[in-house]
Amino acid sequence: MTQQNTPVLRSSAWFGKTDRNGFIHRSWMKNQGHPHHHFSDRPVIGICNTWSELTPCNGHLRELAERVKRGVLEAGGFPLEFPVISLGEALLRPTAMLFRNLLSMDVEEMILANPLDGVVLLTGCDKTTPGSIMGAASVDVPTLVVTGGPMLNGKYRGCDVGSGTDLWTHAEDVRAGRMDCDQFVEIEACTARSDGHCMTMGTASTMACMVESLGMTLPGAAAIPASDSRRRLTAHMAGMRAVEMVREDLRPSRIITREAIENAIIVNAAISGSTNFIIHMLAIAGRLGVALTLDDFDRIGSRVPLLVNLMPSGKYLMEDFYYAGGLPVVIHELLDLLHKDCIAINGKAIGDNYREAECHNRDVIHAFDAPLLRESATAVLRGNLAPDGAVIKPSAASPHLMQHRGRAVVFHDIEDYHARIDDPDLDVDESSVIILRMVGPKGYPGMSEVANCGLPRKLLERGVTDMVRISDGRMSGTAFGTVVLHVAPEAADGGALALVEDGDMIELDVAARRLHLDIADEQLERRRGAWQCPPPPAERGYAGLYCRHVMGADQGADLDFLRGGSGSVVTRDSH
Repeated sequence: MTQQNTPVLRSSAWFGKTDRNGFIHRSWMKNQGHPHHHFSDRPVIGICNTWSELTPCNGHLRELAERVKRGVLEAGGFPLEFPVISLGEALLRPTAMLFRNLLSMDVEEMILANPLDGVVLLTGCDKTTPGSIMGAASVDVPTLVVTGGPMLNGKYRGCDVGSGTDLWTHAEDVRAGRMDCDQFVEIEACTARSDGHCMTMGTASTMACMVESLGMTLPGAAAIPASDSRRRLTAHMAGMRAVEMVREDLRPSRIITREAIENAIIVNAAISGSTNFIIHMLAIAGRLGVALTLDDFDRIGSRVPLLVNLMPSGKYLMEDFYYAGGLPVVIHELLDLLHKDCIAINGKAIGDNYREAECHNRDVIHAFDAPLLRESATAVLRGNLAPDGAVIKPSAASPHLMQHRGRAVVFHDIEDYHARIDDPDLDVDESSVIILRMVGPKGYPGMSEVANCGLPRKLLERGVTDMVRISDGRMSGTAFGTVVLHVAPEAADGGALALVEDGDMIELDVAARRLHLDIADEQLERRRGAWQCPPPPAERGYAGLYCRHVMGADQGADLDFLRGGSGSVVTRDSH
């Protein structure tokens, strides 16, 4: 490809100088064996790696980084890998979500401060994908994403086992005495048997699909299993494409437009993606200055049919999804609903990228006119209990609870829940509504995935499998149940959730999009006047900064001072 129209390389402000500073920038880099010609007129591609042994989903990203480097070199670029903090769902306390914004800051500042013309983001586990995109979008240099891919299907005694989804079921079976601990431990090794992230349509898989539907990765990349050689091939081709994107000056702001976000909302509805999609998409839009509200998700996506038969809303797993044709088939089925002219990172329109996709298993990916469910997407609820909104995922809930009135059983925080949920004297029955509060962005802090809290043991022992649960927290994308999430304002901000008392009647009507605390307005105001703001759960360090600046769930739980972008220009040198 000729470079006559190539924009001035950002890296030339470091490596293109012939003065003392140019000497410093090149000389110290040469101690790694880089030849002099790599510093002249070659796009420098940063490989932003969220690899960590503490993040099992991303444990194989070092190998993918080497494949990206091969592609960059082949296309005439100069690859430089750099680490950023890594966020793993399995180990981080109190929750990985607390640190998503910190990761975004790390990514933003490292891209901004270094001589990078373009970036390849290597991501996988839930928060590493949106956090990395948020940071890169704030700088807005040419960027694409390579996700790590899902694990192979879990296998246990001849049956498929889905990460997360089956865990919730088995954990309740242990609590109810239907499964012994030895069997529970045996399933551990059967579930996570290869490299990669959760192979259900949990948050990690949802984020990979979000990236592809936005146009931020190579078409067809979302569902390739981590252990499949085609995942490594994708990384190589992504490295090549990153160099071309720099020459074309194809930036995230040209790709992640309002229309592209609407496409992603529609696709997420059709795959019954994680409710976490909403909170991350709101945050990404905020970084790019794209107008987006909570109601847009309901208006745009709530009537889209469910096409994908994957856990937790169906029975198959991501490996099956890929073999059936993957996300290209879903996008192909939805083309009449989508903005087909949106540009992807390969420089082509979405309509052109997916026009020829073919399905190889209609039990896994249904046709648009023969869906798995007619309506299944996340619904946005409002009412005096959630004036700023709350969400529920109908495809993961129990149909008989979609319209429900029940007596509140209130847990003031997560410690109160753990202390009392299995008390045989707890005044609760299957018609009750469990209220779990103080687990939102400020209250936890970080908005943990505890909203799909386990049911009381005495009800599990009677065979009860679901109840209405309402919380200002989140739930794992692998989880299921009739759970109302992201209630805003949260309890720690004095939202109505903080004012609910045991015995109050709660009304849920998903079809009417209504969530109501059935007490008189005057009584609610009296309670509000008596309410006292609890002390913040953290005051020092990053957690303290987070508590002081985090916005509500309805605004993506980003930090208020991170909205918008920094741009890519740094005018002052270091020496």
